[in-house]
Amino acid sequence: MALLLLDLGNTRLKWGVCACAPEDAPTPAAAHGAMPLESIETLAETVRVHAGAGLRAAVGCAVAGAVATMRAEAQLARLGLRCHWIHSLPQQCGVRNGYTTPSMLGADRWAALVGARRRHPGQAVLIISVGTAVTIDCLAADGRFLGGVILPGFGLMLRALEMGTAGLKVPEGELREFPNNTSDALMTGGALAIAGAARQMHERLGRVEQRTPLVLLTGGAAPKLDLALGLVHETVEHLVFDGLQGIAAELGLASALRAPSYKT
Repeated sequence: MALLLLDLGNTRLKWGVCACAPEDAPTPAAAHGAMPLESIETLAETVRVHAGAGLRAAVGCAVAGAVATMRAEAQLARLGLRCHWIHSLPQQCGVRNGYTTPSMLGADRWAALVGARRRHPGQAVLIISVGTAVTIDCLAADGRFLGGVILPGFGLMLRALEMGTAGLKVPEGELREFPNNTSDALMTGGALAIAGAARQMHERLGRVEQRTPLVLLTGGAAPKLDLALGLVHETVEHLVFDGLQGIAAELGLASALRAPSYKT
């Protein structure tokens, strides 16, 4: 039995296929990939090539808006699947939602929190997700989501500077200890800004929990932050997928849906 996992973000659709939805610990995706939102219409064929006819269910989170979600659903229909799109709840899979209005928390952030809890039960965890936007979320050892911050990702920072100043349309730079050109200065400045926010939240979580939190770094742009972070951390390529697996298992999705009949 195979489960299709979807993470429909602001700029990319990430997909993965895992053999089952275990209740105890995450299972790495047997196949996975990503595509820009402009290429969603290739999803069905891409998944068919990698997953064959073994898919039984689909679960996902979507923050890209209604139009992109409908386009993804049309592709799933070609595979004979309907997706269970998750939403942030007051409590699920051992995580309690501390948002003032729990439903307003992004579904991808909720899935990442569940994934962190599954990976490290009973531990305080700082989750740093680096994508179009950066989120830094604090999970207490008892499963409470205490809150988090949102700031621009690397691309948004660069575009803001390009719009507000003259002459900053330069190639993407590298992370340097002492940047000596504009490209590297922009890249290093963005990395240090994100790292500084992460260290602040790490200190706050550690103070509240009275222990040193674990740090999980995830997201498509995570490698850009890796060297600048300054915190001992574990890089998790698909933390959202870990959470989606747990939610699917709790809801019994993989066992409830019939095998798909493929359509062309």
